[in-house]
Amino acid sequence: MFQKSDPWYIHLILYVVIVVLIYLLVKVAIVDPTETLEKENFFRTESRLRMENIRELQIRWEKKNEAYTDDLAKLIEFFKTDKDVQKLLTAVDTLGVVEVEKKDANGNVIAKYDSVVLKPLNPFRDLSHGTFDPDCLMCSPKTHTQYILKIDTSTEYDTVIDRNGRVIKVDSTVASGKRYLLECPDGYGKIGDIMQDALKNAASWE
Repeated sequence: MFQKSDPWYIHLILYVVIVVLIYLLVKVAIVDPTETLEKENFFRTESRLRMENIRELQIRWEKKNEAYTDDLAKLIEFFKTDKDVQKLLTAVDTLGVVEVEKKDANGNVIAKYDSVVLKPLNPFRDLSHGTFDPDCLMCSPKTHTQYILKIDTSTEYDTVIDRNGRVIKVDSTVASGKRYLLECPDGYGKIGDIMQDALKNAASWE
């Protein structure tokens, strides 16, 4: 313990050290873990939004080309140039007509009119910052590593037999793109499966 004769600056240094230690303790025990958790939640949410948009592009691509693709650059270019996809961005569906009441300041109904209820048909989801940017679909938000996109490849055989039951020839056809698998390189989930039709377009977090 310091004596009364100890210089005043010794006490000042001790107080400064105590304040610094308290600050470091609060930062390490409370602030840093909270910031890390918030960042992790952001990266998880953002990555899954991007993957869901890639899934929508795969669905549109498959309808047009009768097979999925494992090329993310082609999907992004498809979004930018395909007329049907662009029409979806502004398309709406009429849900019906509802009666709307107009009221005055006292709450009394002064007029009634019909209003058409519209539902947007845009299947693409806005990202965390509020807008949908197709160019960001290439990479994950956390490590900026490209998403892993694979398609299945299978060989189908067709055997030709004559009247006597002898095999004349065996034709083989290689088919690909019937199923796809999209994975986040940062471990935030996957969509689809290259082995099972039951998991086609299914997200691991849904």
